[in-house]
Amino acid sequence: MSDMGESRAVIQARGVEKSYGSVGVNMVDVLRGIDLTISRGETVSIVGSSGSGKSTLLHILGGLDHATKGDVLVHGVPFASMRESQICEMRNREIGFVYQFHHLLVEFTAIENVLMPLMIRGNVTQEDRDKGVSLLSRVGLEHRLDHLPSELSGGERQRVAIARALVTDPSCVLADEPTGNLDKSSAKSFMNLVFDLNKDLKTSVVLVTHDHELANMAHRSLLLDDGLLHDR
Repeated sequence: MSDMGESRAVIQARGVEKSYGSVGVNMVDVLRGIDLTISRGETVSIVGSSGSGKSTLLHILGGLDHATKGDVLVHGVPFASMRESQICEMRNREIGFVYQFHHLLVEFTAIENVLMPLMIRGNVTQEDRDKGVSLLSRVGLEHRLDHLPSELSGGERQRVAIARALVTDPSCVLADEPTGNLDKSSAKSFMNLVFDLNKDLKTSVVLVTHDHELANMAHRSLLLDDGLLHDR
């Protein structure tokens, strides 16, 4: 890889391995040496069978889980060199997450859920709120700001989750089966929205999905099989 490629890298995985269980007969090797570079503004999809380790890889890329061997670098800084508190801070600042289950807080409104990553940092300013409102407007929910998750459809909840993932201006959004609970039409509309935002905001996106049609919408699509990544 060239120096230019490395300098534009948002997230890099270097020789990432992940095993579970005791050494020996009970050891399960889920990831067996993953090398992956996510460049600024790039969209990458990862497909694979259930249990292949897609979610595990995504969690390691986002610092939610730790590799057994190898390391992940965010803007060239390895997680291995950071304390857990520093990883949490890096994650809050640089990485947004969207899951199959939106994980919205049921007692908070749409705008409050969007602002939650900023609330974690401390006081939320009017500028922060304006930003949250702007993002909800961009995803077509300007009329749902003060609605609770129970008052939103599944697709609307996922759009709130997208706005929440983007409110910190992350370098990369990691999406784990974000359309898994949506019908085909809603899923395609949702992913069109994600890729439109990617173009506008230059935010990198790593998408884990079972849907090959959606996977093919990304700039680059990879297959995770037998613990290794392959080009599709």
